[in-house]
Amino acid sequence: MNFTHAKSDLFVPDAQGCSEAMTRTTHLGVGAHQDDLEFMALHGILQCFQRTDRWFGGVTCTDGAGSARTGPYASFSDEQMKSVRVKEQRTASVIGQYSFMAQLAHPSSVAKNADQRIAMVDDLEAILKATQPEVVYTHNPLDKHATHIGVFQALLSAIKRLPESMRPKQLIGCEVWRGFDWLPDQFKLLLSLDAHPNLAASLNGVFDSQIVGGKRYDLAVEGRRLANATFFDSHATDDAQRVTYALDMTELMFTQLTVHDFCTHILDVFNQEIMDGIGSVFPRC
Repeated sequence: MNFTHAKSDLFVPDAQGCSEAMTRTTHLGVGAHQDDLEFMALHGILQCFQRTDRWFGGVTCTDGAGSARTGPYASFSDEQMKSVRVKEQRTASVIGQYSFMAQLAHPSSVAKNADQRIAMVDDLEAILKATQPEVVYTHNPLDKHATHIGVFQALLSAIKRLPESMRPKQLIGCEVWRGFDWLPDQFKLLLSLDAHPNLAASLNGVFDSQIVGGKRYDLAVEGRRLANATFFDSHATDDAQRVTYALDMTELMFTQLTVHDFCTHILDVFNQEIMDGIGSVFPRC
């Protein structure tokens, strides 16, 4: 499969043919940066790990040039950092037993600009046609990282190019640069991450350029998962030790509902929930 950017990278960890690696994929993760998949779409990775009837395919849309860097990576140029991050992402795909790992190498600026996203949309459409996954994990439109939102928009555009019969059965929005602890419970998907805790730790630790480079994502994401499991329900014991919260965005694939209206509804419910809570304790005079 050929992608639009000359420096794109397609890797199949078990050395099967590209066509087979695509067609066997049942769970697809689409992230903006190297490490996004491991931090936000671990549920999909765990669903497929050591299975022969389920396969997780990974897509990273941008080149990783803008990452923070200190310590041993402080003097690395953007080109050197991009090379390191491609290798790290390939390593993660081996550890996680991914069906394939596609790195599309688009600059982050492309994801942020609707007029420039067309090539990214083209690449994602090609991947979706080749894989036809059952479930897709990606960023959510309530995230605060502009590149993440841009990748979400590109993916949704690519999905809507497909006939409905070829679209995924479920589209899941994941928490990264804004946790979902605030999300009203009626919208929350609770995804347990208890299986293979050693795998999660191994995947987190792959991204040395980020961890040593000044961002302890490995500790932060583990802390969020533990906190989610405990703080979901104040009146019940924990059903899981590690949980990620997610948002079911499936209706955006099959209805005319706009992303704006989808988000506005969620925020309206959240606002009402807060106001009702305040009103029950401090009634208006």
